[in-house]
Amino acid sequence: MKITEHFRRNRIEKLKVSELQEEELKLKSRINRLRKEIDRIEREKKQKFGEGVGADLIKKKMLAQELKQMDMSAKLKVRNFMALHKQYMFISNLVVIKKYQRDLQKTQIWDKIQSISPDAFESSLIQVNLAGKGFENVVDDLNQIFALDIADSDNDLDEAEKQMFEIWNSVETGTLELEEAGGLFSIEKDLEKAIAELED
Repeated sequence: MKITEHFRRNRIEKLKVSELQEEELKLKSRINRLRKEIDRIEREKKQKFGEGVGADLIKKKMLAQELKQMDMSAKLKVRNFMALHKQYMFISNLVVIKKYQRDLQKTQIWDKIQSISPDAFESSLIQVNLAGKGFENVVDDLNQIFALDIADSDNDLDEAEKQMFEIWNSVETGTLELEEAGGLFSIEKDLEKAIAELED
């Protein structure tokens, strides 16, 4: 039985730290392998693209088909990588919670952990990184994620992520300078807007 299924059935108290750590190592190994595969495909894509420079039309068409297939393969692996990374974050954070379980049981946060649905708890834990943090910071982070409306925070993240990828694309295609792109993430525009609204 997978750890996530075990968690959904038995709640956090019955999970064993050794099993969580074993799952964490397996996921990390799979993530590293996928990362290497993605990097290899990207290197091969660059090489194939280079072969097309100055080639005749037939050769370019053949290379274009190969590049499309490689691109599709890379995208599937990236999707898999993202899914595994979410699982890894969840398991890694569960290890930390189990480590501090006795201390957490003395706080109100434990009641929240007990009352939240397993799916919502998993979604929340994916959003933080508790690894290497002390007890106080773990409590702060847990309080913060439980205070958020999970659905809203997911939408905000997706929108911000989408915007970031659009900006990267603009820089890569040469329609936007790197310095200009950095300005788009600057908080100064928001400050200027807020000051202008106050003055009006």
